[in-house]
Amino acid sequence: MLWVRWDSSETGIFLGLCSVIKLKNTGNTGSKREKRAFTYDNSDLRGISMEIVQGYKEVQIQEATGVGLGNFDGLHIGHMALMNTLIYESRLMGIAPTVFTFTKHPDHILRKGLYQPLITSLQHKTEMLSRLDLDWLLLQDFDETFSQMTAEDFIEKILFKALKAKLVVIGFNYCFGFMGRGDGALLKKMGERYGYKVIVVPPVSVDQEVVSSTLIRSYILHGDMERAFHLLGRHFSIPGKVADGRRIGREIGFPTANLYPDPEMAIPDFGVYLTRTKIEKKWYDSITNIGNAPTIRKDGMFSIETHLFNFSENLYGENIEVIFLKKMRGEALFPSKEALIVQITKDVAEAKATFAAP
Repeated sequence: MLWVRWDSSETGIFLGLCSVIKLKNTGNTGSKREKRAFTYDNSDLRGISMEIVQGYKEVQIQEATGVGLGNFDGLHIGHMALMNTLIYESRLMGIAPTVFTFTKHPDHILRKGLYQPLITSLQHKTEMLSRLDLDWLLLQDFDETFSQMTAEDFIEKILFKALKAKLVVIGFNYCFGFMGRGDGALLKKMGERYGYKVIVVPPVSVDQEVVSSTLIRSYILHGDMERAFHLLGRHFSIPGKVADGRRIGREIGFPTANLYPDPEMAIPDFGVYLTRTKIEKKWYDSITNIGNAPTIRKDGMFSIETHLFNFSENLYGENIEVIFLKKMRGEALFPSKEALIVQITKDVAEAKATFAAP
């Protein structure tokens, strides 16, 4: 039997494993996106018990730690199995559970323009980690200089000297150091010298498929939000700031919040989605259109527009979070604005009926 703890606060995350679900592959489309400045802001994390350190050279930890290593993009159920092991074993050993991860995925440096979009932004990932029973979070910039660090130096300078690790927990396929030459075998060998033990967490499978950020990302990009949910252990969401748009939605009777997320985020396939939207600490039923709005606009610009039910306040400049429940239909070019209004009316009615269903 697999025991699962569900945290229903905020977006909610699984702190265990979830049941086996059958998955299938779907198609994908591209998108034209506007690049906007995005910076990490930890102002919402004040008062949490987890200490956040940016850069291993700034670490001033005076206690022994248990360290979880990984990119942890998405914090999916496989990652949460690792977190469970890290926290439980660290508390059992009387040491401080700590996570070491990067501010940006290493592919930004290693693969340049070929890197994959993120399932969770840095800020969102940090917020989720802050809800776990962790003592420390070390956020490391992965730049050209850091990419040259050998696996042996990583162990000595970061795990041994900076973090005082007595426990290291990694995933089954974790590699590190220059050219990715470090792995679980090297960690165990060096652990004999530096006095830490290593736990390698085995893969978590869903219907004989190994859960991974790559697999989840593909489902998100294809608009398969229900499949992504079962692998993430929570609904995929996009946090961001509401920007002033052209207010065309208001003109046709369906005002929308125009969301501008981190430009490196994975964005679902174009279409209309059943969603829920968090404003401050309150959730609202909503539908969200992702795409170019071809009936209204001819500039081909990408947008994320959310129509909230039973809400009429001004949201410009506010931070919101939209969670995606399922795709209702693909984006379409309608023969007229009137035809579009008819379809949106149907979309809203369908969404409200879904939310009202037991």
